[in-house]
Amino acid sequence: LHCSSSKFDEREKKHNNLHSPKKVNKKHSNGVKAQNGQIVCIREYEPADKPVVQQIFSEGLMEMVPDTAFGGLRHHPESLLLYAAMTGLCFAVTMCWWVIGLLPAIVVCARYFCSRHVILGYLKQAVSTDMGDIEGFYMKSPGSCLWVAVLDDKVVGVVAAVNQQDLGGAVELQRMSVDRRYRQWGIGFALGQKVLEFAATHGYSSVVLGTTAYAPAAHQLYQRLGFHCVGATNGYVTPGAKQSILERIFYRVRHHHYRLSVHNSKIISNGQR
Repeated sequence: LHCSSSKFDEREKKHNNLHSPKKVNKKHSNGVKAQNGQIVCIREYEPADKPVVQQIFSEGLMEMVPDTAFGGLRHHPESLLLYAAMTGLCFAVTMCWWVIGLLPAIVVCARYFCSRHVILGYLKQAVSTDMGDIEGFYMKSPGSCLWVAVLDDKVVGVVAAVNQQDLGGAVELQRMSVDRRYRQWGIGFALGQKVLEFAATHGYSSVVLGTTAYAPAAHQLYQRLGFHCVGATNGYVTPGAKQSILERIFYRVRHHHYRLSVHNSKIISNGQR
């Protein structure tokens, strides 16, 4: 009897969900099946989402600290050469062998400290501008929007599209981040597809994005969506950075520029190609 009642409640719940007005609201997209089989809803941002959206964004941004400090080191031979020269100079002055072992540890710590300092500055700037006024910056601005990914009534991802009139009819994909507990489920791909669908619907000629991430997963996601890397800026100055001497020495990133032509991309609704 208990099992029968439970099944009836589940069927009734599913029936009510299917006929809920929320499902037919224009702000909500049709569900997208994640790789684990669960349904992810991509919908427009609502004011009640703000705390969770800011948390997902800040946590994702802080993951850039070790990625930049450690993962990015091998991508900058000029920095490695500088650190080697510093080690050689210190050894020549002190004639102490322990310097050769100690200085690399100091360099790694300095890179972590500077990366954290710069990214915290960037986070502070973002929260004081667009991420502090999501409703005004994204939802009320013509040609811009912010969406969230919802799984089991829980916001697990975020992405935004911003009109870039100075880029000749392009819209920029920004602020993409997925709760780390729900990655590898296809949520990032579904969010990216929502931006592409938005671009096609609003007549944009292309979608652009920029990233300083070194993690291969981020670049693989953009390529799966159809983006192509069209260039990179070495020594990119991150917004919020003070460009002190220490930051110039121990914080150096490469900003990758991606572009997707909407007219040459087969974009259809519901996150499929």
